[in-house]
This record gives sequence, structure tokens and C-alpha cells, in this order.
Amino acid sequence: MRNTLQRRALLAAGLGAAGTLSSPARAQQGAPELRWRLSSGYARNLDVLFGASESLAKAVAEATDGRFQIQVSAAGEGVPAEGVLDAVGGGKVEMGHVSASSGMAKNPAFALASALPFGLNARGQNAWWLQGGAADLFAEIFAKQNLVALPGGNTGAQMGGWFRKEIKTLGDLQGLKLRIGGLGATVLAKLGAAVQATPGPEIYAALDSKALDAAEWIGPHDDEKLGLQKVAPIYHYPGFWEGGAMLHFWINAEAWKGLPKSYRAILQGAAAQVNAEVLARYDARNPQALRRLVSGGAQLRPFPQDVMEAALKASNEVYADLSGKNPDFKRIYDAMKTFRNEEYLWFQVAEYTYDNFMIRARARG
Repeated sequence: MRNTLQRRALLAAGLGAAGTLSSPARAQQGAPELRWRLSSGYARNLDVLFGASESLAKAVAEATDGRFQIQVSAAGEGVPAEGVLDAVGGGKVEMGHVSASSGMAKNPAFALASALPFGLNARGQNAWWLQGGAADLFAEIFAKQNLVALPGGNTGAQMGGWFRKEIKTLGDLQGLKLRIGGLGATVLAKLGAAVQATPGPEIYAALDSKALDAAEWIGPHDDEKLGLQKVAPIYHYPGFWEGGAMLHFWINAEAWKGLPKSYRAILQGAAAQVNAEVLARYDARNPQALRRLVSGGAQLRPFPQDVMEAALKASNEVYADLSGKNPDFKRIYDAMKTFRNEEYLWFQVAEYTYDNFMIRARARG
């Protein structure tokens, strides 16, 4: 009951100024009963990622007194993870939840909506989308795929992944059989790694059989479920290719246009609630998961400085090449760079100095 009241209070706070949710029952008198389908790009055992869609559906149902129901299915339950965007754009389902990076084959600019090597952190990505004009920049290219996007969570900075042998120099990447996706795969391939797109459920077996030398996944909370420390004990950090991976709720454009205005506002409010909850859940769960992983044999190792510097150089070369070929990528990447520079100016003054002091204070006990 308490959670229900909290959800309604959050939605009302965001929408009540317009009179939309001053009383859910009264506001929805005469509103239609709708039944939508949402295909998640994540398995059910990924409780934070799959749970984001369940939270959205619950919030929408509560705010409309059950008139607007969203049925959630996991990856592979009718729609494979890699097919979510096509299913939504084509009208097979009304909604989906997946990283925009899954749309890179349609347009490499899609990756910028989620994360790219040495891009924005979670706070910066959120600020850029909500206040820095990113939503408008992406709306045009998403519309071409019959899609509307609402922010639907962020993983925060991810880990660099699990390695059977420690990366001590840049040369150790040569020929390394590494599971990685998105633009990170392009950058690591440029540095000499033999990148592979191994599905999450198959990573353990691939590492155990030596079909893979290393694999990145997400972070401690999700990685712990795979038990990778048993077969690849070196846990490198940071995952510089995803410093703040934003996820999105995708809506079929025609379905969005057909929604009553009140339902649109409720859906936007519910997505905003989930967008904040996902990062909070990871930030709350990752510390203890990391402790358990280390207790179970994981050996934390930072990537060497020469690897980080070479990866940054390779990333900038990849972006220059993409910008020369794709006007959408150039337009949005240039805007992101400008925003990133300003964000890190501010973080350098306040966030970094505060965090650095607190981290050193913690180390002193």
C-alpha cells in the first residue's frame, strides 16, 4: 500500500500542476480502456533491467485505476532482444525497453542516445537528454523508424569485464578474444582485439571452454549472476565504452499519437519515475555485489594508462570517420562533445573535488 501511495505521489508531483492527476479516478472518468504490449530486451533474471518494465506497467495501471494496462514480456518471449526496435516500429507491439545501441545497424547515431566510449557519465547523459536538447536531436532520426523514445533508466559506469589473464600493456589486447558490443567493439577491434558478440547466457561456457579470453557484461549486480569470477578471475575497470548507459522505453509512433493526452502524461511520468529508479537500484546493489565477487575470487584491476590513452585516441578516430560518413552522427556527436566539455568543467570544480576528498577520507578510515 505504501509503495502504491508513493508512486501516485510521484506521478502527481510531476503531472498535478497541469491538473492531470489531482485525482486519478476523477481524471480518468470516460477514459478508454487500453491493453498494450511491451517487449523487454532483457531476461527475467536481470531484475533491475527487466524490472524497469514491470515498474512502468504497474505505475501506469495504478495512475489510471487499471484502465491502461501494459503487458510485459521478456527477451525471447515472442520478440528477441535484437528485434525489439523493429517490433515496436513495425507495430507488432506498442512498446519496448532496450538500449538505443541495438539500433546502430539502422543508424550509428543511435549509439549516442545510450553510451559511447568516453562519452557522458550517467548524470551527464540524463542532463543532456532532459535539459541539453538531446531529446529533440534524436526525435528526427527515431521518427524515421516510427519510434518515440522516453528515457528508461541508466546502468551508471559499467565495469571493464572479466579476463582470464590480466591486461598489463596495450600489447596484451592483440588477438584477445573479447565479448563486447556497440561502438566499444569497433574501438577494441581497432586496438587489435578479436571482438565477438556472444549472448549473455552463453558467456560463462565460452570463457570456460576458452572460446573467449574475456567478456564485458554490465556491472557487479548483474555480473554476479553469471558467476564469471570462477572462470575469468581478473575484473578490469572501468568500462570506458559505457560510462553511463542510458536505456529507453520505445513507443510505436502511431500508438503514441493515438493516446489521450492524459495517458501520454501518465506514461511520461511513469517513465521518468523508472528512469530515476533504475540508477538508484544499481547504486544501492552494486557495492555489496562487488564485495561478494571479491570474496568469491574476483581480482580487481584497473586498465593500464596506456590502454586508456590508446582507447581514447582510437575512439576519436572512429568518431571522426563516422562523422565524415553520417551527417546525423556528426550533428549529434558535435552537440554531445560541447555538452560534455561543459559538464566536466562543472564536475571538475565541485563533484570531482568532493568525491575525491570523500574517497581519500574513506581510505583513511
